[in-house]
This record gives sequence, structure tokens and C-alpha cells, in this order.
Amino acid sequence: MPDRGFEGDKIKMERILNREIVIHAFRDRGSDKCLYIQISFNNEMHVIFTSSTCLIEAIKQVPADKFPFITTIIKTNDRFMFT
Repeated sequence: MPDRGFEGDKIKMERILNREIVIHAFRDRGSDKCLYIQISFNNEMHVIFTSSTCLIEAIKQVPADKFPFITTIIKTNDRFMFT
């Protein structure tokens, strides 16, 4: 993914859990295991920060030509996952 600036306010994961979002881009900061995700939610752009290994590994599997995509983030057994 291109390393560009993300737009919108940071939003807490709890506000979007179990709700449909559109993921536009991401940045993985491997050294500090932090994932930055550019999303739109309720027609507004936001940024999510997470250290969820499950989300980091899953988003790396999405081909660049499949962005943006619609998904929902759920929490199962203290792990965040895309549906």
C-alpha cells in the first residue's frame, strides 16, 4: 500500500465493533507492531490504531487491488477478527 497520510479523526475500536466499515488503506509499523487502518464509517473518514496480531496478519493477505473493501471487525475470545 502507498505510504500516504490518513485523513479523519482517530476512532476507538469499540465504536466500530460489529458494525460495517470500509477499509481504504493500511500501514503496518512492524517494529512496534502497530497497524494503522484508514476506514470510512457512517460516511466519514477515520483512522484506527491496533496492535492486534490477528488483524495485522489478516490485512497483509488482502491484495492491493482489493482495496477498498467492506468488512466488520468482531471480537472473539479477546481477539479482533475481520468477517
